[in-house]
Amino acid sequence: MIESGAAHDGEARPFMRRALELARKGWGQTAPNPMVGAVVVRDGRVVGEGYHARFGEAHAEVGALRAAGENARNATMYVTLEPCRHHGKTPPCTDAILAAGVRRVVIAALDPTDVAGGGAALLRARGIDIEIGALEREARELNAPFFHAAVSDLPWTTLKIAASIETAISSDRGTTSWLTGPEARAEVHRLRAGNDAVAVGVGTVLADDPQLTAREGQTPRKPPARVIFDRSLRTPLGSKVVVTARETPTLIVTRDASLAAANAFRDAGVHVVAAEDLRDGFRRLRAAGIRALMVEGGATINVAVLEEGLVHRLVIFQAPVALGPSALHAFDGAPPHVLRGLERYPLVERRTLAPDVMTTFAVANS
Repeated sequence: MIESGAAHDGEARPFMRRALELARKGWGQTAPNPMVGAVVVRDGRVVGEGYHARFGEAHAEVGALRAAGENARNATMYVTLEPCRHHGKTPPCTDAILAAGVRRVVIAALDPTDVAGGGAALLRARGIDIEIGALEREARELNAPFFHAAVSDLPWTTLKIAASIETAISSDRGTTSWLTGPEARAEVHRLRAGNDAVAVGVGTVLADDPQLTAREGQTPRKPPARVIFDRSLRTPLGSKVVVTARETPTLIVTRDASLAAANAFRDAGVHVVAAEDLRDGFRRLRAAGIRALMVEGGATINVAVLEEGLVHRLVIFQAPVALGPSALHAFDGAPPHVLRGLERYPLVERRTLAPDVMTTFAVANS
C-alpha cells in the first residue's frame, strides 16, 4: 500500500488537475456539500469523468464510474476529496468504488468531517491502493469554507474591494459605481454565487442602495443571503434589501434587537440579529448557517474586519483609473499594524479581467 504524500509525482498531477477543473463546475450548486471532481484512468487513458453537479445529486465518484463502465475495473481513480463512507442523500461512494473493481484511488485531500471522513481507511482495508496529497493545497483552497467549517465557529470570510490604481474607492468621499469593467463585475457576481451571504456596512446601503444579489452567470442553487452591519438601525425601510427581504433572505446585525425599530424590519421580513460586537456578529452568522461570507463594504468595514482578524481572503479588483489625491482609499483610517499586514499577505492568484486586474491574497487560513 502507498501512504499519504506519495502521490506528489508527475503522473498524478495532470489527472488531478483535470479533476479539480471538473469540481469547479459545481460552483454555487453544491453547498453545504463541497465541490468534488473525479477522473478514472486506465492504461494512462481517461475512461470516465464526473463531478458533483448539485446538492442531493450523484457524487463525482459515482458519475465518473458510470461513465467508465467496465473500464473502471483495475483502473485508477483521481478524486479531489476523500470518498464518503456514509449514507446521506446518496449511498456511500466507497461502496460504488468497491463494486466497480477500482484498483487504486488517488485523493487530493481527506474529508475533515466525522460523518463522511474515513473512506480512505475503509478502502485501504479492503485492499485498494490509496495515495493521499496530490495537489492538496489547490483542493483545500477550492473548498476552503468546507474545511474551515470543521474547525471554526466563524464564517470563512472573503473581503472584496474594487479600487482604482491607487487603491481608492471613491473620488467624493462616498462610493463609486462601476469603477471596474463588465468582466470584473461578472466575476464579482460569480463569487457571490459561491458564498452563503454577501455583507456590507450600513454606510454602503445609505450611499448606494445596492441589491447585493448574484445576477449574472449561472443562477446559484440557493441565492446568497444579504447581511447589513448596522449598529443603530439606520437602514432605510425603503431600501432595496429591505423591500425584497421576503424574496431573498436578509439579515441586519445590530447592537440591540429589542428596539422598536427592529420590529419594523421584522415586519418587512428581515431577520434582526443582536450582537455585542463585530466578532460576535460573525459568530452569530455562522450559527445561522452562513459558512462562507463575502464582505463588500466601504473603508470603515474593510478596516474593521481586518483589524478584528475576521478575513481569510482579500480580493482586490483594480481598475486602470486614477481618482486623485482627495479620493477615499479602501483602507482609510486603518491603524499601522493593519497597513503593515497588507504588505505581507501571500499571493494566492492574479488574473487579468480586461481592463482590470483581480488579485487574491491569503490573509489567514483558519
